[in-house]
Formats: sequence, C-alpha cells, structure tokens
Amino acid sequence: MDISELKEIIRRELPGLLRSDPNLREFLLELTRQEYPSRVETEDRFHKLLGELRRDREEQNRKWEEQNRKWEEQNRKWDEWSHRWDEQQLRNRQEFDRVHEEIMAVAQKHERSVGALGARWGLQSEKAFRDALAGILEKSFEVQVLNVNEYDDQGEVFGRPDQVELDIIVMNGLLLICELKSSIDKAGMYAFERKARFYERRHDKKANRLLVISPMVDARAREVAKKLGIEVYGDSIDVQSL
Repeated sequence: MDISELKEIIRRELPGLLRSDPNLREFLLELTRQEYPSRVETEDRFHKLLGELRRDREEQNRKWEEQNRKWEEQNRKWDEWSHRWDEQQLRNRQEFDRVHEEIMAVAQKHERSVGALGARWGLQSEKAFRDALAGILEKSFEVQVLNVNEYDDQGEVFGRPDQVELDIIVMNGLLLICELKSSIDKAGMYAFERKARFYERRHDKKANRLLVISPMVDARAREVAKKLGIEVYGDSIDVQSL
C-alpha cells in the first residue's frame, strides 16, 4: 500500500471514526492545536480587532469634529466679514447719497442764480443788439427805424391783453416790419407774424415786407418763416435792398 492509497483510506474513514471515537477526536485536536488558535485566543483576537475598529472610528469622528469646528469657525468669520462689508457698503451709499444731495442742492442754487443773471443779461443784451442793429440800418441804408410799443387790449397776439413791441422801418413810403433779435425759435417766428398782422389791422396799412434779422435762427423757425412769407437774414449787411 502506497502513500496515496493510505491518504485516500484516511480521508474516507476518518470522519466516521471521529464521530464514534472521542479519544481519537481528542487526540487529533491536541495534535492540531498548535496550528489553530484556541477559542480563547480567537475571542481575544476578535475583541482586539473590535477595539482597533472602535479606536479607528473614534479617531475618524474626532478628526471630523475638528474639521467641522474649523469649517464653523471659517463660516463664522465669513459671516462677520460679510456683515461688516454690507455695513460698509451701506455707509458708503449713505455718504454718497448725502454728498450727492448736497451737490444737487448747490447746483440748483447756482442754476437759479445763473438763470436769474442770464435773464437779466438776456434782456440787456437783447436791447443792446436791437439798438446796435437799428443804428447800422439807419447809417448804412439811410432809413428810419422806429420801435413801436402798443397795447393789445383784445389779446389778439398773445391770447390775453399785453404790450406788443415791433421795429418798423420806413423808407420812401415803404413799410417794413422787422424783428431784430439775438436769437429766434419756431414759437418766436409765429409770434412775430401775429404782431405784424396786429399792427397792420391797427393802422390799416399793409406791410410791404416782413423781415427777421437774427444771427441765431432755429431750423424749424426758418421753415415757419418760409411758409408765412417772412424774410430771414443772419446779419443786417445781408439785407441787400430795402
């Protein structure tokens, strides 16, 4: 009988022998005890492994808690910084609004002052322009320039009773009604035409020509003048034949 046959017999017969023979079973356990840990050793190893797992879990929990504390601290600092930023932005906005209001108040004050000064200067410069231009016309063309100021008690010109001022040029029996202004717009052109027609009705005399002499004439005013038959000149020397 060789070794292989012996192994086959042991493999086949040993389970039954171990069940029927306690001494044999104890003998084999004692014989193999060095190769396998005992129950106590197995339990010790199991508890040791559980202890290691528990310590690992506790260490991981500690690390997570520490990381969470760091995140919470970072979030708290961020919230504080964001709150300070919002407060700073609000203060800046309030300061900007305050300064803007002060600037606008000063600007409005200056605008009113400049507007009042401009109104006074405009009236004075308008009269100076009219007087100078009338002098040029009288000297250059040997005509008579009359400033007529009559009261419109029926409100024909302005829709209510008011003074109507016109410049009249008289030459060799011709009647020329003029508007001598430093500037004129569309509304001013219509107003001049109404004043001229008022003068014609008042004096029962038809004007030979209607003239507007002004260095600043609005483009829309020129269109109105063309429609109403009013001659427009940018300078007195442009009036070639009175």
